[in-house]
Amino acid sequence: MPLPVDDPPQLYEPPSPEPEESIQHSLFGEILDWMLAPLLLLWPMSIAITYLVAKSIANQPFDRALEDRVSLIAQQVREVDGKLVAQVSPAAREFLRADDTDAVFFQVAAPGGRVLDGDRDLPAPAQDRPARTGEVRFRNDSFHNTPVRVAYAWVNPPVAATHNGGTRPALVQVAETLDKRGQLANEIIKGVILPQFIILPIVLALVWFALTRGLSPLAELQARIRARRPDDLSPIDARHVPEEITPLVGSLNDMLDRLSQTIEMQKRFIADAAHQMKTPLAGMRMQSELALRQDDAAEIHRSLEQLAKSSDSATRLVNQLLALARAENQPHAGAVFGDIELAVLARECVQDWVQASFAQRIDLGFEEQDPAARVHGNQVMLRELLSNLIDNALHYTPAGGSVTVRVRSSDGRAILEVEDTGPGIAASERAKVFERFYRILGSGAPGSGLGLAIVREIAQQHGAEIDLFDNPRSHGKKLPGCLFRLTFPAPPADPDPA
Repeated sequence: MPLPVDDPPQLYEPPSPEPEESIQHSLFGEILDWMLAPLLLLWPMSIAITYLVAKSIANQPFDRALEDRVSLIAQQVREVDGKLVAQVSPAAREFLRADDTDAVFFQVAAPGGRVLDGDRDLPAPAQDRPARTGEVRFRNDSFHNTPVRVAYAWVNPPVAATHNGGTRPALVQVAETLDKRGQLANEIIKGVILPQFIILPIVLALVWFALTRGLSPLAELQARIRARRPDDLSPIDARHVPEEITPLVGSLNDMLDRLSQTIEMQKRFIADAAHQMKTPLAGMRMQSELALRQDDAAEIHRSLEQLAKSSDSATRLVNQLLALARAENQPHAGAVFGDIELAVLARECVQDWVQASFAQRIDLGFEEQDPAARVHGNQVMLRELLSNLIDNALHYTPAGGSVTVRVRSSDGRAILEVEDTGPGIAASERAKVFERFYRILGSGAPGSGLGLAIVREIAQQHGAEIDLFDNPRSHGKKLPGCLFRLTFPAPPADPDPA
């Protein structure tokens, strides 16, 4: 009783997820952002630093003037009969007050805080007197709720009369408001900042122009590509593009070259397929026309049988073309790969071909030397691969011969072998039999020359190595036989459980 023939399982391909909406970025805008953002951030910092520097520059001449005033008043302090006396002359007072913008205040104080002359409310310095008498120091303070700049020093007055012992130094302070300092700082700021308001728009315009000019080769390259004919896949001339774009143009040229080769291969494939389809279609047409002209039922039946054979041949060719197209497109279609028991898959596939082997009087066998042999692959594609190998062996093995499918392993790698007792393949032909539509001259067996091309394509996608030998078990026999051996890579190790 023949074994049941199972239909090959269909691979469920989940719907591909919708691509996420991509956000396009403008190269022009991104470069402009990276150039203008630091400029606009540094500009306020530059203004702040300029203002601080301007204030420091404005303080220097006014501080020197205050220092001179402290020295002038210090010269007016005397010690008479052991007591400090401040004798600020009217000329000195006039010199102190000779300022129309800032108010100037002064104070001379004896040790202990007793004010000898000047403004009594002027606050004293917080720190003790300096180690060096006569050293002029500066501080910022407030007088009558008005910010002032104060210069102060402790001075030892000259002795004006004889006395017993000496006195401690007197404190001399001169203060002035900050109006003139602020005005000078503002003038400096205006002189520095106002030109920047004029320069900044010019800088922005120059940056915009420079970016537009610098990116113009990209626009020119785009225009040259758009001006091409749809069928023009020649390389893009990289001599007129900037050095930075040359790698991009080189990558585009590589892609165009691969695309050109792919299109050429598809054209040859379509031409070869059309040529191969001519024979069965011409036979079908001839037999149908012959059947229409016949009156004898036997002749009509014979024509219909030939028509059926031609139809089977055309159907087989179309199926193999579809199988080859599916095999070539599996990587792009997201084929599901998983861990597969190769022995189980091979046994099921052999069962599918038992009935055909009985019809051709060929002994089809299966040897399972390693039941644990496993591969990482796609089950539907591997069944297609093995089916084509078995079909090829049955076609070329004469009646009474044998075909054996064997599964074993070596060094952890699964090995699939299909051997037959047919005429074999000469060593000079073994590199060519895997090409599309290639047929060995004089073989006489029907076929399209696509079966082994399908085998090679699927094997490459699984990383398997294909070797072709004479059948070692046919040594000494009339026909050398043939042995196809596929060595699969070791499946990836299972990840450690979490």
